[in-house]
Amino acid sequence: MPSSVDRAVIIEDLRRMAERRLPRMVFDYIDGGAEREWTLKENCRAFTDVMFRPRSAVATTSCDLSTTVVGLNIDVPLILAPVGSSRMFYPRGEEQAAAAAGDAGTIYTLSTLSGCKMEDVKEATTGHAWYQLYLVGGRDVAMGAIARARKCGYKALVVTIDTPVAGMRERDSRNGVKELLAFNLSTVPYLGQMITKPGWLYSFFGDGGLMGFPNIVIDGASMGYADVGAALEASMTSWDDFKWIREAWGGPIVAKGVHTADDARKAVDHGAAAIVVSNHGARQLDGVAPTIRVLPEVVQAINGQAEILLDGGIRRGSDIVKALCMGARAVLIGRAYAYGLGAGGQAGVARALAILEADVIRTMKLLGIGAIKDLDGSFVDVPSEWTARLPR
Repeated sequence: MPSSVDRAVIIEDLRRMAERRLPRMVFDYIDGGAEREWTLKENCRAFTDVMFRPRSAVATTSCDLSTTVVGLNIDVPLILAPVGSSRMFYPRGEEQAAAAAGDAGTIYTLSTLSGCKMEDVKEATTGHAWYQLYLVGGRDVAMGAIARARKCGYKALVVTIDTPVAGMRERDSRNGVKELLAFNLSTVPYLGQMITKPGWLYSFFGDGGLMGFPNIVIDGASMGYADVGAALEASMTSWDDFKWIREAWGGPIVAKGVHTADDARKAVDHGAAAIVVSNHGARQLDGVAPTIRVLPEVVQAINGQAEILLDGGIRRGSDIVKALCMGARAVLIGRAYAYGLGAGGQAGVARALAILEADVIRTMKLLGIGAIKDLDGSFVDVPSEWTARLPR
Protein backbone atom coordinates (compact mmCIF):
# COMPACT_ATOMS: atom_id res chain seq x y z
CA MET A 1 0.00 0.00 0.00
CA PRO A 2 1.62 3.30 -1.04
CA SER A 3 2.12 5.96 1.61
CA SER A 4 0.58 9.39 1.20
CA VAL A 5 3.87 10.89 0.04
CA ASP A 6 4.13 8.29 -2.71
CA ARG A 7 0.95 9.75 -4.19
CA ALA A 8 2.60 13.16 -4.63
CA VAL A 9 2.88 14.07 -8.32
CA ILE A 10 4.68 17.42 -8.03
CA ILE A 11 6.61 19.22 -5.30
CA GLU A 12 3.55 21.36 -4.57
CA ASP A 13 1.73 18.20 -3.45
CA LEU A 14 4.43 17.59 -0.83
CA ARG A 15 4.16 21.23 0.21
CA ARG A 16 0.45 20.81 0.90
CA MET A 17 1.07 17.58 2.83
CA ALA A 18 3.69 19.31 4.96
CA GLU A 19 1.28 22.18 5.63
CA ARG A 20 -1.34 19.72 6.88
CA ARG A 21 1.09 17.89 9.18
CA LEU A 22 3.13 20.75 10.66
CA PRO A 23 2.15 23.56 13.04
CA ARG A 24 1.93 26.95 11.38
CA MET A 25 5.19 28.14 12.97
CA VAL A 26 7.14 25.19 11.58
CA PHE A 27 5.55 25.15 8.13
CA ASP A 28 6.10 28.88 7.68
CA TYR A 29 9.72 28.48 8.77
CA ILE A 30 10.14 26.28 5.67
CA ASP A 31 7.80 28.17 3.39
CA GLY A 32 8.49 31.81 4.19
CA GLY A 33 11.01 34.38 3.03
CA ALA A 34 12.24 37.82 3.99
CA GLU A 35 10.09 40.94 4.28
CA ARG A 36 7.52 41.27 1.44
CA GLU A 37 8.70 37.96 -0.08
CA TRP A 38 9.10 39.52 -3.53
CA THR A 39 12.37 37.68 -4.18
CA LEU A 40 10.81 34.46 -2.84
CA LYS A 41 8.15 34.63 -5.54
CA GLU A 42 10.55 35.79 -8.26
CA ASN A 43 12.99 32.95 -7.59
CA CYS A 44 10.31 30.58 -8.86
CA ARG A 45 8.60 32.78 -11.44
CA ALA A 46 11.80 33.82 -13.24
CA PHE A 47 12.32 30.30 -14.58
CA THR A 48 9.26 30.85 -16.77
CA ASP A 49 11.12 33.64 -18.59
CA VAL A 50 13.59 31.07 -19.98
CA MET A 51 12.21 29.26 -23.05
CA PHE A 52 13.29 25.87 -24.36
CA ARG A 53 14.50 25.20 -27.92
CA PRO A 54 13.93 21.45 -28.45
CA ARG A 55 15.36 19.22 -31.16
CA SER A 56 12.60 17.20 -32.79
CA ALA A 57 12.68 13.73 -34.34
CA VAL A 58 15.48 12.63 -31.99
CA ALA A 59 15.13 9.13 -30.51
CA THR A 60 16.30 9.38 -26.89
CA THR A 61 15.81 5.99 -25.28
CA SER A 62 17.76 6.72 -22.09
CA CYS A 63 19.25 9.68 -20.26
CA ASP A 64 22.54 9.97 -18.40
CA LEU A 65 22.08 12.35 -15.46
CA SER A 66 25.46 11.71 -13.86
CA THR A 67 28.02 14.43 -13.30
CA THR A 68 30.88 15.41 -11.01
CA VAL A 69 31.02 18.26 -8.53
CA VAL A 70 34.38 19.17 -6.94
CA GLY A 71 35.63 15.77 -8.04
CA LEU A 72 32.73 13.77 -6.57
CA ASN A 73 30.59 11.55 -8.76
CA ILE A 74 26.85 11.97 -8.35
CA ASP A 75 24.03 10.19 -10.17
CA VAL A 76 21.75 13.22 -10.51
CA PRO A 77 22.63 16.91 -10.96
CA LEU A 78 20.96 18.05 -7.74
CA ILE A 79 22.38 18.37 -4.24
CA LEU A 80 20.51 18.80 -0.97
CA ALA A 81 21.20 22.29 0.36
CA PRO A 82 21.79 23.08 4.04
CA VAL A 83 18.50 23.67 5.86
CA GLY A 84 18.82 24.65 9.51
CA SER A 85 16.80 23.04 12.31
CA SER A 86 15.51 20.24 10.05
CA ARG A 87 14.97 18.10 13.13
CA MET A 88 12.06 20.43 13.86
CA PHE A 89 10.28 19.10 10.74
CA TYR A 90 10.64 15.38 11.46
CA PRO A 91 12.41 13.21 14.08
CA ARG A 92 16.13 12.94 13.30
CA GLY A 93 15.40 15.16 10.32
CA GLU A 94 18.95 15.73 9.11
CA GLU A 95 19.70 12.00 9.26
CA GLN A 96 16.48 11.18 7.39
CA ALA A 97 17.29 13.65 4.61
CA ALA A 98 20.90 12.49 4.35
CA ALA A 99 19.80 8.86 4.05
CA ALA A 100 17.43 9.73 1.19
CA ALA A 101 20.17 11.68 -0.59
CA GLY A 102 22.55 8.75 -0.35
CA ASP A 103 19.93 6.36 -1.73
CA ALA A 104 19.45 8.72 -4.68
CA GLY A 105 23.19 8.83 -5.34
CA THR A 106 23.72 12.45 -4.47
CA ILE A 107 25.16 14.78 -1.81
CA TYR A 108 23.59 15.98 1.43
CA THR A 109 24.79 19.28 2.92
CA LEU A 110 24.53 19.58 6.69
CA SER A 111 23.87 22.98 8.25
CA THR A 112 25.92 24.22 11.20
CA LEU A 113 22.54 25.04 12.75
CA SER A 114 21.32 21.46 12.74
CA GLY A 115 19.76 19.38 15.49
CA CYS A 116 21.73 16.18 14.78
CA LYS A 117 25.42 15.54 15.30
CA MET A 118 27.50 15.61 12.17
CA GLU A 119 28.88 12.17 12.95
CA ASP A 120 25.37 10.66 13.10
CA VAL A 121 24.36 12.37 9.87
CA LYS A 122 27.42 11.11 8.01
CA GLU A 123 26.78 7.60 9.28
CA ALA A 124 23.17 7.78 8.07
CA THR A 125 24.04 8.25 4.39
CA THR A 126 25.64 5.93 1.86
CA GLY A 127 26.49 8.96 -0.29
CA HIS A 128 28.79 11.94 0.00
CA ALA A 129 28.17 14.70 2.53
CA TRP A 130 29.23 18.34 2.74
CA TYR A 131 29.36 20.50 5.84
CA GLN A 132 28.09 24.07 5.75
CA LEU A 133 30.05 26.43 7.98
CA TYR A 134 28.91 29.40 9.99
CA LEU A 135 31.40 30.98 12.37
CA VAL A 136 28.93 30.98 15.27
CA GLY A 137 30.92 30.88 18.51
CA GLY A 138 34.03 32.31 16.90
CA ARG A 139 37.11 31.01 15.13
CA ASP A 140 38.17 28.43 17.72
CA VAL A 141 34.69 26.87 17.76
CA ALA A 142 34.64 26.78 13.95
CA MET A 143 38.08 25.16 13.91
CA GLY A 144 36.74 22.40 16.14
CA ALA A 145 33.80 21.80 13.82
CA ILE A 146 36.07 21.76 10.76
CA ALA A 147 38.29 19.13 12.41
CA ARG A 148 35.27 16.98 13.28
CA ALA A 149 33.86 17.25 9.75
CA ARG A 150 37.18 16.27 8.20
CA LYS A 151 37.62 13.34 10.59
CA CYS A 152 34.24 11.80 9.89
CA GLY A 153 34.47 12.08 6.11
CA TYR A 154 32.72 15.21 4.87
CA LYS A 155 34.03 15.93 1.38
CA ALA A 156 33.63 19.70 0.99
CA LEU A 157 33.14 22.73 3.20
CA VAL A 158 30.34 25.10 2.21
CA VAL A 159 31.11 28.61 3.48
CA THR A 160 27.97 30.75 3.47
CA ILE A 161 28.81 34.39 2.86
CA ASP A 162 25.41 36.13 2.78
CA THR A 163 24.45 36.10 6.47
CA PRO A 164 26.03 39.06 8.28
CA VAL A 165 22.70 39.04 10.14
CA ALA A 166 19.54 37.01 9.75
CA GLY A 167 16.97 38.47 7.37
CA MET A 168 13.66 39.83 8.58
CA ARG A 169 11.37 36.81 8.20
CA GLU A 170 8.04 38.26 9.14
CA ARG A 171 6.16 34.96 9.30
CA ASP A 172 8.64 33.62 11.86
CA SER A 173 8.28 36.72 14.01
CA ARG A 174 4.49 36.46 14.00
CA ASN A 175 4.24 32.71 14.47
CA GLY A 176 6.73 32.20 17.28
CA VAL A 177 9.29 29.77 15.88
CA LYS A 178 11.99 31.27 18.14
CA GLU A 179 9.72 30.77 21.12
CA LEU A 180 9.13 27.15 20.13
CA LEU A 181 12.85 26.40 20.03
CA ALA A 182 13.55 28.29 23.24
CA PHE A 183 10.64 26.46 24.94
CA ASN A 184 10.13 28.54 28.04
CA LEU A 185 7.35 30.81 29.28
CA SER A 186 7.55 32.76 26.02
CA THR A 187 6.28 29.63 24.23
CA VAL A 188 2.93 29.59 26.03
CA PRO A 189 1.04 31.95 23.66
CA TYR A 190 1.92 29.67 20.75
CA LEU A 191 0.94 26.32 22.27
CA GLY A 192 -2.37 26.35 20.41
CA GLN A 193 -0.60 25.86 17.10
CA MET A 194 1.08 22.73 18.38
CA ILE A 195 -1.99 21.21 20.01
CA THR A 196 -3.83 21.27 16.68
CA LYS A 197 -1.13 19.00 15.17
CA PRO A 198 -1.02 16.08 17.64
CA GLY A 199 0.91 13.78 15.31
CA TRP A 200 3.72 16.29 14.92
CA LEU A 201 3.58 17.16 18.64
CA TYR A 202 4.00 13.53 19.67
CA SER A 203 6.89 12.95 17.27
CA PHE A 204 8.62 16.23 18.15
CA PHE A 205 8.72 15.55 21.86
CA GLY A 206 9.43 11.88 21.26
CA ASP A 207 12.59 13.05 19.50
CA GLY A 208 13.66 15.16 22.45
CA GLY A 209 11.68 18.32 21.87
CA LEU A 210 14.16 20.88 23.09
CA MET A 211 16.87 21.16 20.46
CA GLY A 212 20.25 22.76 20.66
CA PHE A 213 23.06 22.84 18.13
CA PRO A 214 25.35 19.84 18.75
CA ASN A 215 27.84 20.87 16.04
CA ILE A 216 28.58 24.15 17.81
CA VAL A 217 30.67 23.13 20.83
CA ILE A 218 31.63 25.93 23.20
CA ASP A 219 33.73 25.19 26.30
CA GLY A 220 33.09 21.48 25.86
CA ALA A 221 29.31 21.73 25.65
CA SER A 222 26.89 21.87 22.73
CA MET A 223 25.30 25.28 22.28
CA GLY A 224 21.69 25.45 23.34
CA TYR A 225 19.13 27.36 21.36
CA ALA A 226 20.04 31.03 21.13
CA ASP A 227 19.02 34.02 19.05
CA VAL A 228 20.50 32.95 15.73
CA GLY A 229 20.35 36.44 14.26
CA ALA A 230 22.48 37.86 17.06
CA ALA A 231 24.87 34.89 16.87
CA LEU A 232 25.37 35.40 13.13
CA GLU A 233 25.88 39.13 13.50
CA ALA A 234 28.55 38.51 16.12
CA SER A 235 30.41 36.05 13.88
CA MET A 236 29.96 37.19 10.27
CA THR A 237 32.24 35.69 7.63
CA SER A 238 34.58 37.96 5.65
CA TRP A 239 36.87 37.28 2.72
CA ASP A 240 39.83 37.43 5.11
CA ASP A 241 38.44 34.37 6.90
CA PHE A 242 38.85 32.24 3.79
CA LYS A 243 42.61 31.98 4.31
CA TRP A 244 42.49 30.31 7.72
CA ILE A 245 39.39 28.28 6.81
CA ARG A 246 41.15 26.95 3.70
CA GLU A 247 44.29 26.08 5.70
CA ALA A 248 42.28 24.36 8.45
CA TRP A 249 40.11 22.39 6.04
CA GLY A 250 42.61 21.31 3.41
CA GLY A 251 39.92 20.26 0.94
CA PRO A 252 37.54 21.87 -1.55
CA ILE A 253 35.61 24.95 -0.44
CA VAL A 254 32.26 25.95 -1.88
CA ALA A 255 31.33 29.64 -1.47
CA LYS A 256 27.55 29.93 -1.08
CA GLY A 257 25.65 33.19 -1.39
CA VAL A 258 27.08 34.81 -4.53
CA HIS A 259 24.84 37.44 -6.14
CA THR A 260 27.22 39.31 -8.46
CA ALA A 261 30.11 38.85 -10.86
CA ASP A 262 32.41 40.77 -8.52
CA ASP A 263 31.74 38.42 -5.61
CA ALA A 264 32.11 35.41 -7.89
CA ARG A 265 35.59 36.58 -8.88
CA LYS A 266 36.48 37.29 -5.25
CA ALA A 267 35.40 33.80 -4.25
CA VAL A 268 37.69 32.27 -6.88
CA ASP A 269 40.54 34.58 -5.86
CA HIS A 270 40.12 33.40 -2.26
CA GLY A 271 40.36 29.72 -3.17
CA ALA A 272 36.80 28.54 -3.76
CA ALA A 273 36.62 25.43 -5.94
CA ALA A 274 32.92 26.05 -6.57
CA ILE A 275 30.43 28.81 -5.97
CA VAL A 276 26.69 28.73 -5.38
CA VAL A 277 24.67 31.48 -7.02
CA SER A 278 22.24 31.91 -4.15
CA ASN A 279 20.12 34.47 -2.34
CA HIS A 280 19.62 32.11 0.60
CA GLY A 281 16.24 30.99 -0.69
CA ALA A 282 15.08 34.63 -0.49
CA ARG A 283 15.37 34.50 3.29
CA GLN A 284 17.94 37.28 3.67
CA LEU A 285 17.66 40.48 1.61
CA ASP A 286 14.34 40.93 -0.14
CA GLY A 287 14.53 42.77 -3.46
CA VAL A 288 17.62 41.04 -4.85
CA ALA A 289 17.38 39.46 -8.29
CA PRO A 290 16.20 35.86 -8.66
CA THR A 291 19.16 33.54 -8.92
CA ILE A 292 18.47 32.23 -12.42
CA ARG A 293 18.64 35.84 -13.65
CA VAL A 294 22.05 36.32 -11.98
CA LEU A 295 23.48 33.09 -13.42
CA PRO A 296 24.60 34.46 -16.86
CA GLU A 297 26.57 37.25 -15.21
CA VAL A 298 28.39 34.82 -12.93
CA VAL A 299 29.09 32.27 -15.68
CA GLN A 300 30.65 35.03 -17.78
CA ALA A 301 32.73 36.33 -14.87
CA ILE A 302 34.08 32.93 -13.80
CA ASN A 303 34.87 31.74 -17.33
CA GLY A 304 35.55 28.16 -16.24
CA GLN A 305 37.83 28.98 -13.29
CA ALA A 306 35.49 27.28 -10.81
CA GLU A 307 32.38 25.15 -10.90
CA ILE A 308 29.09 27.02 -10.71
CA LEU A 309 26.08 25.77 -8.80
CA LEU A 310 22.71 27.44 -8.33
CA ASP A 311 19.89 27.34 -5.82
CA GLY A 312 16.64 29.22 -5.34
CA GLY A 313 13.14 28.63 -6.68
CA ILE A 314 13.64 25.13 -8.07
CA ARG A 315 10.38 23.20 -7.95
CA ARG A 316 10.48 21.22 -11.20
CA GLY A 317 13.00 19.21 -13.15
CA SER A 318 12.59 21.63 -16.04
CA ASP A 319 14.00 24.35 -13.75
CA ILE A 320 17.07 22.18 -13.21
CA VAL A 321 17.54 21.60 -16.94
CA LYS A 322 17.30 25.34 -17.64
CA ALA A 323 19.99 26.08 -15.05
CA LEU A 324 22.26 23.41 -16.55
CA CYS A 325 21.75 24.78 -20.06
CA MET A 326 22.76 28.22 -18.79
CA GLY A 327 26.05 27.02 -17.31
CA ALA A 328 25.42 25.53 -13.87
CA ARG A 329 27.21 22.26 -13.13
CA ALA A 330 24.40 21.19 -10.78
CA VAL A 331 21.77 22.76 -8.55
CA LEU A 332 21.04 22.76 -4.84
CA ILE A 333 17.49 22.28 -3.58
CA GLY A 334 16.25 23.39 -0.16
CA ARG A 335 12.50 23.88 0.17
CA ALA A 336 11.74 21.18 -2.40
CA TYR A 337 13.14 18.47 -0.14
CA ALA A 338 12.20 20.22 3.13
CA TYR A 339 8.54 19.97 2.13
CA GLY A 340 9.06 16.25 1.64
CA LEU A 341 10.80 15.92 4.99
CA GLY A 342 7.99 17.75 6.73
CA ALA A 343 5.40 15.64 4.95
CA GLY A 344 6.90 12.23 5.64
CA GLY A 345 10.51 12.07 6.73
CA GLN A 346 12.95 10.06 4.64
CA ALA A 347 10.15 8.73 2.42
CA GLY A 348 9.04 12.29 1.70
CA VAL A 349 12.55 13.41 0.76
CA ALA A 350 12.94 10.33 -1.43
CA ARG A 351 9.68 11.19 -3.17
CA ALA A 352 10.81 14.79 -3.78
CA LEU A 353 14.04 13.55 -5.34
CA ALA A 354 12.21 10.97 -7.45
CA ILE A 355 9.78 13.61 -8.75
CA LEU A 356 12.61 15.93 -9.78
CA GLU A 357 14.66 13.14 -11.36
CA ALA A 358 11.70 11.94 -13.42
CA ASP A 359 11.03 15.55 -14.46
CA VAL A 360 14.62 15.98 -15.64
CA ILE A 361 14.52 12.78 -17.68
CA ARG A 362 11.21 13.67 -19.32
CA THR A 363 12.40 17.21 -20.11
CA MET A 364 15.61 15.91 -21.66
CA LYS A 365 13.75 13.43 -23.84
CA LEU A 366 11.41 16.17 -25.00
CA LEU A 367 14.45 18.35 -25.78
CA GLY A 368 16.00 15.51 -27.76
CA ILE A 369 19.16 15.03 -25.72
CA GLY A 370 20.48 12.01 -23.85
CA ALA A 371 23.12 13.31 -21.41
CA ILE A 372 23.29 16.38 -19.21
CA LYS A 373 26.91 16.91 -20.23
CA ASP A 374 25.61 17.82 -23.69
CA LEU A 375 23.21 20.52 -22.49
CA ASP A 376 24.22 24.05 -23.48
CA GLY A 377 22.84 27.46 -24.23
CA SER A 378 21.53 26.42 -27.63
CA PHE A 379 18.64 24.64 -25.89
CA VAL A 380 17.24 27.80 -24.28
CA ASP A 381 16.29 31.36 -25.08
CA VAL A 382 17.30 33.73 -22.27
CA PRO A 383 15.82 37.24 -21.99
CA SER A 384 18.19 39.74 -23.58
CA GLU A 385 18.04 42.07 -20.58
CA TRP A 386 19.63 39.36 -18.42
CA THR A 387 22.79 39.51 -20.53
CA ALA A 388 22.72 43.22 -21.44
CA ARG A 389 25.26 44.08 -18.72
CA LEU A 390 27.76 41.45 -19.79
CA PRO A 391 31.01 42.59 -21.40
CA ARG A 392 31.02 42.18 -25.18
